[in-house]
Amino acid sequence: MAKFVTIGYGDQAGYDRTDAAVRDAAHEHDVRLRRDGVDMGVAGLPVQVRNHDAAEVTTEDGPFMSSTLPVAGFAIIEAATLAEAIDIASRTPCAVAHGVVEVWPLQESS
Repeated sequence: MAKFVTIGYGDQAGYDRTDAAVRDAAHEHDVRLRRDGVDMGVAGLPVQVRNHDAAEVTTEDGPFMSSTLPVAGFAIIEAATLAEAIDIASRTPCAVAHGVVEVWPLQESS
């Protein structure tokens, strides 16, 4: 099994305009994923960390990347293929509630 990092983007307006039954099914999907051991959570406030040339650690509050939708959450999932990971992500709240989920293959670093 390969690991994939998912990043969900979404806002309250998109969530609110999604049919409640669709949202409920997506939340049930997340419950099943957690029960199966998927590590996921809601995004907190980010901090940028730099240590250029290993000379001095500096931090700055806020995201480095910008998007029209805020980051809503993250998960690390396991799937046999990218297609299976996409299928899993496609049924999550951000994907169904007018947001978007990025699926990133997680490669071992050397």
